[in-house]
Parts: sequence; C-alpha cells; structure tokens
Amino acid sequence: MTTDARPLAMVTGASSGIGYELAKQFLAHGFDTVMVADGQDIRSAAGSLAGLGGSAIPLQIDLADRTGPGTLQSAVNALGTPLEAAAINAGIGVGGPFIETDLAQELRIIDLNVASTVSIAKWVARDMAARNSGRILFTSSIIARTPAPFQAIYGASKAFVQSFGQALRNELKDTGVSVTILLPGPTETPFFEKADLLDTKVGAEEKDDAAQVAEQGFTALMKGEGNVLGGSLKSRTMGLGSNILPDALGAAFGRRLSEPGSADQDE
Repeated sequence: MTTDARPLAMVTGASSGIGYELAKQFLAHGFDTVMVADGQDIRSAAGSLAGLGGSAIPLQIDLADRTGPGTLQSAVNALGTPLEAAAINAGIGVGGPFIETDLAQELRIIDLNVASTVSIAKWVARDMAARNSGRILFTSSIIARTPAPFQAIYGASKAFVQSFGQALRNELKDTGVSVTILLPGPTETPFFEKADLLDTKVGAEEKDDAAQVAEQGFTALMKGEGNVLGGSLKSRTMGLGSNILPDALGAAFGRRLSEPGSADQDE
C-alpha cells in the first residue's frame, strides 16, 4: 500500500543488482517503491528491504512479454498514487558470436531492453507531463558508446536506450519532468552469468559495486542531470574515452573484452 505522505517510485528489474540497489535508495529516501521483476524472488527482495523508510511493493511481471507493460501500468494505477519517479532499469543480454547465438534469446533482449522500455516510458512520461512533475531514470550502459562485438544485440539495445532517453529529455525540457540516463561500467550483478560471459575478459575481471552505481544514478536523478557515468573511476574514465574512439577502434576494444575465451588470454 502507499501513503499520502510519501511519494511513489517504481523500479523495474528490481530483484537484484543495480535495480535492487536503486529500490533501496528510493526506500531509504522516503519513497514508497514498486519493485518489478519477472521471478518470484521479487517478493523476498522486497521483504528484505522492509523498514528502510518507505513501503516496498513487489510485482512479479514479465516485461519481455508484450502484455507486461500494460499489466504493470494497470497495477501501478490501481495504487491510486501518481508516480513521482520511475527507474526503467530491467535488461538482459547474451554473449557470443552473432552467427551462433540463439535468435529467440536475442529477440527477447529486444522485447525487454527496447520494446518494454518504450512502452513503459510512454505512459509514465505522459502522466508526468500532464502533472508537470516527475523524474525518469533509464539504465543504459557504457557499452552503448561503441560497437559491441560478441554482445551485438545487447550493445545495440543499450545504444537505443541512450539515444531514446536523451531525445525524451530534450522533448520534456520545458516541463517539470526530468530524464536521466545512467551508464554503468561492468558491475557485480547476475548479468554476466546469465549472459554466458564468464569466460570473457569483461566477465572475469573485477567489477564495480552495484550499490555505488545505484547511489550515483539516484543522486543524478534527484539533481535532474542528463547523463551519469556509473561505477569506479576506471569505468567512468573508460566511458569518457569511448566518446572519442572511432567505431573501428571501439569495436576492436570491445572485442578484447567480450570475445569468448578472452578471460584466459594474456594482455
């Protein structure tokens, strides 16, 4: 349940990793928070955050299903409290050569990372713009900045989120709605195992703390900033450097990180 005294936030992909830590940030800052994920563990994740300040409201919804965003909208509307903040964070990936990876998996990436992001943003942005109040956070990735061999569909999906988020930020600049795009570097989450990337250099190397990334994203959201590079100084420097790399060099660098078997290769 929500209260009239507390604002309402929503975080998708909230059962683990950056999404879980974002929910923790919202709750600790007094937001009642809708936590969304496709697995049953969203209930235990929400339960583990009880007592932080706001109420955690778990919703088990598969947002990769084209009916999922509509189900989520109905569930949030039923709470009777408008969203003051939405972190559209859910995302999945798959690693490996494009000619060998499973098409069904890759289409599911597009359905979740791209189609559901657009569908959720459509109703969230409309509602916020009608009230001239609200904050939207999109989770992209520094992988969005350059071509991503062996993560071709995931990288392209995050480039979409980056471009889409910045376009929406500009469209809403004269309203009371702010849009922030979070671009984390490699972060300690279940992503790399699920994406079959553990035998790659990026999968094997030390990663950033999800709590740090979430705090950086939350702080930027509350300040109304546009882009925020998340994670360690190393990751943020890598993100800045990728802005000036030609595509061919960026692709070569990405290949070194994500090519299968690269975890065992010498520098």
